[in-house]
Amino acid sequence: MIVIRKMETREVLLTVDSDTLEGALLRASDLSLADLRYADLRGANLTVADLRQANLKGADLRGADLRGADLRGANLSRSDLRDTNLSDCDLSECNLSAALLNGADLTEATLGEANLHGANLVLATMIHTDLGRATLSRANLYNANVCGANLRGSILEGAELEATKYDAATQWPDGFDPARSRAVLAFRRRRTDREAIG
Repeated sequence: MIVIRKMETREVLLTVDSDTLEGALLRASDLSLADLRYADLRGANLTVADLRQANLKGADLRGADLRGADLRGANLSRSDLRDTNLSDCDLSECNLSAALLNGADLTEATLGEANLHGANLVLATMIHTDLGRATLSRANLYNANVCGANLRGSILEGAELEATKYDAATQWPDGFDPARSRAVLAFRRRRTDREAIG
């Protein structure tokens, strides 16, 4: 049996009748302020869960489903979020420093003022993602997709942007030239009349 407690008060938030949280069904659970440091949450269903200010430092969330979850102010530093679905999540003011986000889906997620210093975002999908005023210094965004993303006011010092895909709708910090960082302008292929009919 696993007992999930609040960080400060140690109040019991949830009891899981299992010896692991791997693959756990925690959909819509209230886990705000939960102490989940180094928890094994691989493949867990945390869709629309309330994880505000939860401590998930070093947690293993590979392949977890967090669509629509509220993670505002959560600590996800050094966590493993590879291939995790974080689409439509609110990760505002989150600590994601040194987190592994390779192949993660962050489509339409909100990461305003989030700390992604040194995060690995290789092959991450960040289409229409709000990264306004986020810290992305020394983050690796190699071959990530930021088409339509808002990066206004974000810190990109030392960030790896080689082969990062962007489009005309991507909003960069004032004075930032994505081409100088070897990011790639993505072109949308137009359908021909024959394809439209056919």
